[in-house]
Amino acid sequence: MRFYSTKNKTRLYSLSEAVLKGLPDDNGLFMPEFIPQLPESFWKNIGAFSIGEIANEVASLFLEGDIPKNKIEELTLDAMNFPVPLVGLDERTSVLELFHGPTLAFKDVGARFMARVMSWLNRNENSKLTILVATSGDTGSAVADGFYRVPGIEVIILYPSGKVSPLQEKQLTTLGENITALEILGSFDDCQRLVKTAFLDSTLKGKYRLSSANSISIARLIPQSFYYIDAWKQMQQSQKGPVVFSVPSGNFGNLTAGLFAKRMGLPVEMFIAANNANHPVEEYLKTGVFKPEPTITTISNAMDVGVPSNFIRMLDLYEENVNLMRKDIQAFSFSDDETRKAMQEVYSSKKYILDPHGAVAYLGWKSWQNKASAGAHGIVLETAHPAKFIDVVEETLKMTLTLPSKLSSISDKTKKSIILKAEYKDFLSFLLDAKN
Repeated sequence: MRFYSTKNKTRLYSLSEAVLKGLPDDNGLFMPEFIPQLPESFWKNIGAFSIGEIANEVASLFLEGDIPKNKIEELTLDAMNFPVPLVGLDERTSVLELFHGPTLAFKDVGARFMARVMSWLNRNENSKLTILVATSGDTGSAVADGFYRVPGIEVIILYPSGKVSPLQEKQLTTLGENITALEILGSFDDCQRLVKTAFLDSTLKGKYRLSSANSISIARLIPQSFYYIDAWKQMQQSQKGPVVFSVPSGNFGNLTAGLFAKRMGLPVEMFIAANNANHPVEEYLKTGVFKPEPTITTISNAMDVGVPSNFIRMLDLYEENVNLMRKDIQAFSFSDDETRKAMQEVYSSKKYILDPHGAVAYLGWKSWQNKASAGAHGIVLETAHPAKFIDVVEETLKMTLTLPSKLSSISDKTKKSIILKAEYKDFLSFLLDAKN
């Protein structure tokens, strides 16, 4: 498989270039030359496949020819060594629990797969690979865990000061060794801007081999399609009918991965882009005009993105035709008050605890449900364990949560971060000083 930049489809890159570079030189985003199709035999036999085996089938479509078949199987089965269960809320609504990985967030799927692919592709390099990653919360912790102590790779994580939950912050600032955390005095969009600017800075060439671990990385995006396919498999085992996915959306990597799965043959009735107060893509779908917005801080902080990077990929998939995009995607946005009320309603009526992001997705499905095809079933993506947002959950539900062992074990660890202003000159100075 070869890859092109969203800004230039004529120049093609190898898998190694696309994964290890992270971003093309023209500051576009990498896309596969084509979206491969899963064979009919795959869909006929899917009921017998584990999620690791589904991952292997999908990954092979993109990696085979560049990575040996047996190695693809090894790394996908190792990456997907935890369950992604579908839990029923009512006869037309299920929750896909994506928080059973090591850092209790959906980004474990992409980060673990990406770490293994990058490590293999980087195996013969003499110089260290430096991964720059901007995070609004869960990306940083998942990437830190995925790359912790991986030989030949160092990770620099940029996160917005005061805008991630305390436990998220502990997850990405307490590992040390090859993981460095930069606490940026700004928003997630500032962090993302600093990372993108560094990739284009000729001053750093020759000093760093840079790559990315955000959903701007194609190696993070492809594996997120795995669980859409596995969720559909689980749904078909209990009932038939059209499936609607409601996706809590910030940087739009998760939803874009679902669109990849649909192009690979996954039968999907509709995707719901469920937004908080940050909703430029919703406005695009309404008006046909995309206007970046200043970031608004909300209780669903991982979705606090005013300039979503993966929107470029969405435009590429639909050839900038908003009418075609509307056939596959509907968007809704919700306030913090509405989010809290949804958390309370689901806990009161179903005894199920949603985190704020899952609650936004639940609201998206409920807003769409009256329009859905007869018999359609909504799958709500629950992207993080509620305990990662313990303050919001406990305050909203008037209850005390028990921390999972994976979180309680880090709660008393000492945070180690370097505070920087949201100015590129300060970030550049840090990078250059680190090499002296």
